[in-house]
Amino acid sequence: MTSHPKRDHPRNVLPDPLWVFGYGSLVWNPGFEVAERELATLPGYSRSFCMRSIHHRGSVEAPGLVLALDEGEGESCSGVAFRVEPGTEAQAIEDLRDRELISSAYLERIVTLSLRDGRSVEAVAYVIDRDHEQYCGGLDLGEQARIIATATGGRGTNAEYLHNTASHLAELGLADPDLDHLAAHVRDLTGQDPA
Repeated sequence: MTSHPKRDHPRNVLPDPLWVFGYGSLVWNPGFEVAERELATLPGYSRSFCMRSIHHRGSVEAPGLVLALDEGEGESCSGVAFRVEPGTEAQAIEDLRDRELISSAYLERIVTLSLRDGRSVEAVAYVIDRDHEQYCGGLDLGEQARIIATATGGRGTNAEYLHNTASHLAELGLADPDLDHLAAHVRDLTGQDPA
C-alpha cells in the first residue's frame, strides 16, 4: 500500500503543557512518561474501527483493524487526557509520531478536550485521514469482528488489541457498547479471551 506524505503535523505549535488524548491503545499503553491523567471528552469525533492496520495489528496481505477518531457532526468520544512529564516532551512526541504516523493514515491534530474535573485543555490527538486508502468507515460490526478475530501484526493479535482497549475503558467507567459487543463476538469466533 502506498503511503501519503505526512501532513497536518503542527510541529512548532504543540500545546504547552503537552497533553495527549488517548482513546484506544494509548489508554492502556501511552508509551511516554505521564505527569497527570484525567478522564476527558472530545466533541466532534467518534471512536471507530475505521482504519485498516497493515503494521501493528495486521499485515499488507491480511489487514487488521485499529481504532481511530472519525470526525462527525454531533459525535463525542470519551477517553483519557495525559499530561506529558515536563522535560520529556520532545522524546514523547517523537515516540508518538513513530508509533502513530507509521503510514500517514492518522493526522496529528491539536484538539480541545473537556476534562472530567471541569478544565478545558489543548491536546495532541491522532485522527483518521478519510482520504487515505486505509480508511474503512462504515464496516458493520459483524465484518469488523471477523477481521479482528484473525488478524495479527507486529505488536500482536488484533483480538488482544480489542480486548485490552475494551477492558481498560470499562475499568475507567468509559465502557463503549460497540467495543463490548465486538469483544463478545470475537470471543465467540475465536473460542478464547485474549485479555
